[in-house]
Amino acid sequence: MTNLSFSRRSMLIGAGLVGSGLAAGAPLASAFAKAPLQNVQVPSVYRFRIGAIEATAISDGPLMLGPPQDALFVGASKDDFVKALTDNYLPADNVALEQNILVVNTGDKLVLFDTGLGSAKVLGPTTGKMIPNMRAAWIDPKDIDAVVLTHAHSDHCWGLTADDGGRNFPNAQIYMAQADYDFWTNEANGRGSDLFKQQVEGARKHLIPNRERIVFIKDGQEFLPSIQAIATPGHTVGHLSYMITSQGKSFCVIGDIAHHHIMSTQTPQFPMAFDTDGQLGVASRRRVFDMLAAQRIPLLAYHFPWPGVGFMAKQGDAYRYVASPMQTAL
Repeated sequence: MTNLSFSRRSMLIGAGLVGSGLAAGAPLASAFAKAPLQNVQVPSVYRFRIGAIEATAISDGPLMLGPPQDALFVGASKDDFVKALTDNYLPADNVALEQNILVVNTGDKLVLFDTGLGSAKVLGPTTGKMIPNMRAAWIDPKDIDAVVLTHAHSDHCWGLTADDGGRNFPNAQIYMAQADYDFWTNEANGRGSDLFKQQVEGARKHLIPNRERIVFIKDGQEFLPSIQAIATPGHTVGHLSYMITSQGKSFCVIGDIAHHHIMSTQTPQFPMAFDTDGQLGVASRRRVFDMLAAQRIPLLAYHFPWPGVGFMAKQGDAYRYVASPMQTAL
């Protein structure tokens, strides 16, 4: 077997940089070194097709949850969590979950799935990017016809309203499950933990003023052309996923039936700490994952790494998430 050994000089020679004025220390390199650091990410926008439908994934910015904890995935120890992260080349000091928001243009309606955290920084300083990223994608919030909520947690519905109480999507009808609305706007449900109190107070603030615009939808209902609701309870009492279909192509918005692209797939038996009914959430996750894997239907996962688009494959009694840019990307 050939012994492969590379020096920095040989690499520069191979690249044609030695003697060209572009090697380290050359004037051009010094000029580049003087450029200011930007310290800001470019807009997170990813556009693709679902049949005749144009889809755009938009980031609201990642949630930074801190170091792995024993209780985040119920039944998995901190050591199990850290091992899963390091085995998959992920940092083990700060768990990051994305917020992948989807906008679809059906040709008749401009539909937004979930709204992010708005201006609230309860889950870290890196959120609240939905509106500027939407504008960077040449989408005016006033043009949104429908806001479709998977559920009423803070990182999915608090972007409905601005700091001054104004509506971010003033011309949109809002669609969600009545069970989730009733549960999260009920003050009695906020008398438990601080987390529940925070979620209930926020849901009341952002949902109740919009009540006249909310349409309640049910499992199996095609409430907008090409968009069908799928009941996936467990994470919340009325959690919904959505199937989008056009020209024989299907695409599933799974919401929060899974939170982490490693832990929720390779160890799907562990409920998430934020689940209202953990075991029901596990059942919903397995049911949808089995269907998506069997039919090879692509998905968008709200909290998976940007842009959250890919496929779910069976792997024994578990699953494997395959991140995959859509072949119909624009």
